[in-house]
Amino acid sequence: MKSTPFYAFALAALAFGSARLLSEEVIPGSTVPASTVEIECVLIPAGRFQMREGDQFKDVQISKPFLLGKTEVTQGQFKKVMASEPWSNEGNVKLGADYPAVVTWEDATAFCEKLTVNEQRSGALQADEEYRLPTEAEWEYACRAGETTAFASGDDERRLVEYAWFEANTRSRGEYYAHKVGTKKPNAWGLHDMHGNVPEWCADYYALLAGGVDPAGPKTGLRRVFRGGGWWCNAADCRSESRGFVPSYLDVRLLGFRVARSSAK
Repeated sequence: MKSTPFYAFALAALAFGSARLLSEEVIPGSTVPASTVEIECVLIPAGRFQMREGDQFKDVQISKPFLLGKTEVTQGQFKKVMASEPWSNEGNVKLGADYPAVVTWEDATAFCEKLTVNEQRSGALQADEEYRLPTEAEWEYACRAGETTAFASGDDERRLVEYAWFEANTRSRGEYYAHKVGTKKPNAWGLHDMHGNVPEWCADYYALLAGGVDPAGPKTGLRRVFRGGGWWCNAADCRSESRGFVPSYLDVRLLGFRVARSSAK
């Protein structure tokens, strides 16, 4: 594998079911059967929360339940759908079916689009459903899982090692790569690796925080949002509110993603 200069990681760090399943009677953390590529999703209820960044607070309503991947999409899952391994020549990437797929934003959205087509053809997905990237509002809401603390596990950074792969238990031990998904404790809604491991692409272009009902960011822009912090980040950069961006024109394969599933209407 070619070696990726470590400043690339610094760049990213500094830039910082079907309708019947998605009823209003959602039990947070309930799971639905895995897709044909064994992507297990968790039911996320509708609700309200405060989206944060520093001293900014925005009231947000997530108006409809949706499904979100229990873990980050793995290399094995990505390869099964796309028949490619975009990360294969990247440095600081541990290869293996259960490790996160490290891809560009375009790679991630192409995966969601192809998975949607495949699942609809197989009958595993309803005709009015789709797989997509979550908005960053949906991402933060799901990450918090009803909590208002710095992390879904509370405010104590010392507990974060139980829930996340980040600088304290990766780089500091000479492990310069993301780890297998789902090996740390999940948040209260059953989602693994929302903090650390790999930062996760969201659907939005980067902009000032927007509140309201189902905010989705601007329709155009120059920078794409990522959330969650990564294995090279300190605890502060893995907080539920931490945001980052990558310029759209850069071919950056440092980040991963998880899928959302909802009605396409």
